[in-house]
Amino acid sequence: MSKKLRKSHWENVYTKKASSEVSWYQSVPEKSLELIRATRAPKNAAILDVGGGASTLVDHLLDAGFRDVSILDIASSAFTQSRKRLGDCAARAKWIEADITEFEPTRDYAVWHDRAVFHFLTEAADRDRYLETLRKSLQTQGHLLLATFSADGPTRCSGLEVQRYSIEMLRALLEPHFNLRMHETEAHRTPMGGRQEFLYSWWQAENQGTSS
Repeated sequence: MSKKLRKSHWENVYTKKASSEVSWYQSVPEKSLELIRATRAPKNAAILDVGGGASTLVDHLLDAGFRDVSILDIASSAFTQSRKRLGDCAARAKWIEADITEFEPTRDYAVWHDRAVFHFLTEAADRDRYLETLRKSLQTQGHLLLATFSADGPTRCSGLEVQRYSIEMLRALLEPHFNLRMHETEAHRTPMGGRQEFLYSWWQAENQGTSS
């Protein structure tokens, strides 16, 4: 899928559906919050939520006192939903409208969180670009929190084909630049009552970025 079509697709999704209607919706992203707490990132740590335009994760991070939260998404319509939900609190977050395969970060991050973007990158060139950006922008000893569909997850989502992953497949892509800290699968119940199995993994960068 071309980048233009990818943006059009996701703008259409969030124009036609409320964030609570998409299959990956979570009112409380418990596993993501658990992993962020496990990193022991300080409240002033720079956190980037990739693909979190309509996610409630930002709500909970701001409530927890994190002061440097950035949300990147390809769809401005996703941001519209979050800003409306957050009200005046939306100004406390940074909103980056970009395709992750074209994103040119101007800073580095202590925590890179991605729940359900990476598995939509089914072309090797897009995955390579994602990983290149990740390696450049994550601080040394920074944390990658990645959730993808597992090997037993769905083969399609939101009308698109996806790439399912085992932990061995992720190791092949991420090592030796990242050290695996933990991984586990979780069965997500969709708002429509379906089941999606996610593979959550926590990685720590080794000699990446410009900060220590």
